[in-house]
Amino acid sequence: MTARCERWLARAAAAHPDKVAIVRGGQRVDYATLHADSERFAASLAGQAGLENGDRCVVFLENSVEAAVGVFGTLRAGGVFSVINPTTKADKLAFVLGDCGASVLLTQASLLPVALSAAARAPGLRCIVVVDGDGDGADGTPMGYGRFLAAADPARLPAEVGIDIDLAMLVYTSGSTGNPKGVMMTHANVRFAAASITTYLRSSGDDVVLSVLPLAFDYGLYQLLMCVKLGATLVLEKSFAFPQKVLPLLASEGVSVFPLVPTMAALLLQLRNFDPAWARSVRCLTNTAAALPPAHIRRLQQLFPAARVYSMYGMTESKRCTWLPPEELERRPDSVGIAIPGTCAWVVDDAGQPLPPGTVGELVVRGGHVMQGYWNNAEATARTLRPGRYPWERVLYTGDLFRMDAEGFLYFVGRKDDILKSRGEKVSPKEVENVLYAMHGVREAALVGVPEPLLGHALKALLVVDGPGLDARAVIAHCRAHLEEFMVPRTVEFRDSLPKTGTGKIRRSELQAEADAAAQTGLPQALPS
Repeated sequence: MTARCERWLARAAAAHPDKVAIVRGGQRVDYATLHADSERFAASLAGQAGLENGDRCVVFLENSVEAAVGVFGTLRAGGVFSVINPTTKADKLAFVLGDCGASVLLTQASLLPVALSAAARAPGLRCIVVVDGDGDGADGTPMGYGRFLAAADPARLPAEVGIDIDLAMLVYTSGSTGNPKGVMMTHANVRFAAASITTYLRSSGDDVVLSVLPLAFDYGLYQLLMCVKLGATLVLEKSFAFPQKVLPLLASEGVSVFPLVPTMAALLLQLRNFDPAWARSVRCLTNTAAALPPAHIRRLQQLFPAARVYSMYGMTESKRCTWLPPEELERRPDSVGIAIPGTCAWVVDDAGQPLPPGTVGELVVRGGHVMQGYWNNAEATARTLRPGRYPWERVLYTGDLFRMDAEGFLYFVGRKDDILKSRGEKVSPKEVENVLYAMHGVREAALVGVPEPLLGHALKALLVVDGPGLDARAVIAHCRAHLEEFMVPRTVEFRDSLPKTGTGKIRRSELQAEADAAAQTGLPQALPS
C-alpha cells in the first residue's frame, strides 16, 4: 500500500463517509463527497488536461472547498500542486507558472483577469479551470469547473500513481533575488511533518480545527492536510479581518484547535466583548511566524483557560522546526522550544561547527521534514542544504540566528540574510524595491524592516526622489496595486541620499542596522501610511 498523501483522503472517506470534512461558509462537505469530487478532478486532469505523473497544477484560489479538491485531486492524478496566494499579482503569478512549468491553473472568476494576464506569459499552460465559471474550454479559453468534472471517469484512474519519494507540492517563498523560490516537498516529507506535528499537539480525528490562514501559507495548508490525515473537521475561513464574525464559530462548531499568528492574537486581545462561551471547547492554541509577547500568552491563557498554548518556530523549507511544550511557558516564555519529534536542531558557527550554550549562531535542522531543494535553483539549494553527519544526507541551514540554553531550549535572535518576515510571511526587499523603482520619480529605493513584536517586521520604504511630486500615500497606493498586502510598506521616509558601496550598490544592511538601533532607542520611524 502506497504511503502517498492522497491515500489519507481515501482512508477517511472509507472510515467515516458521512463525517463533515470541511465547513466553509454555508457549505458542509462530508468526506465521501470531498473524496468523490477529488477523484473526478483527478480523472479530468489525467484525461482532458493530459496531466501526467510529476506535472504541476497551480491552485490560485481563495480558501475554499474547491481549493481542497484541487490539492487532493492533483495528488491523486500523480501531479504536484502549488497553492498561490489569491492576492498575488500577474507578474509574480506569471513567474510561478513559467518557473514550475505548470500544466493546469485552477482559479475563480474574481481572479480571472490576473490569471489570464499571467497565463498569456506561460506557454506551457494547457488548461485553465474556473471554479465558478461555465466556459467549455473551446479554443483554449477557460473551462468551467462543472464541465471539467462532468466529463471525468474516475474508474479509469489507476489504483497507484506513484510512490512516496515523488514530489507532492511546491511552496513558493520569497527569494533574495526578488523572485520566489519553489520549495520541493515529497509525499514522504509531508507525511513525516504531519505525523510529528500531530504527535506533539496530541491531535485526533475528534478535533475540529478553525483556520483563517491562507492555504498558500504552509501553516494554513497543513491545517487541511493534517485534518484529512486524521479524519478531523476543518472549519475554513478566508481571513480574520472581522474577528466578531469568525470567533462565534469557535462555539457553534465546537472548535478544539485554533491556529494563530501574532497579528491575529493582537486583534483578538483588543476585543472588549470577548464571550467566554467562544473559548469553552478550545483545547489547543498554536502560534508560529513570530513569537508571541509573554504578556499576550498570559492573556490568551486567561481567555482560553482550558487550552494549551503552543509556541513554535518553522520555515517553509522544513515546515516546522521547533515547539515549546506548554508546561514550559511559565519558565521560558520567550523560547521557541526544542526540535519537533523525530528531528534534530542545533546552533553552529560560520564554519558549521556546533556552538556551546548561550552562543549565538545559525540554526541547523535535520530530519525527514527537510525539503528536497528549490525548484530550478541549484545555487540556492546548495547554499541552504549542506552535507550532514553522514555521506548520504543534507541538512538545512536556516539562515536564522539562534542561541540555545544549557537545557537545550532554543531562542530566536534574528535573520542572517536580508529576507524580512512580516505577518508570518517572508518578504524579499528586492521584490518590493523593484515595484518602488517602477514609480515615476523614484531614483533610489531600499526596504527595511522595523522590529515589531506582533508583525515580526513592520516594512518601511526609504526613497530618494526627483522633485516633490510623490508623497507617502501615493507610494503606498502604488505598492498595494502591485504587491500582496503583507508586502506593502507601512511607512515611507524620503531622504536626500542612501548609503552606497564603492560600486554604487545601496548598503541595505547598514540601513537595516540603523532601523534596528532606532527601534531599540524608541526613535520615531517616519510617518505611518
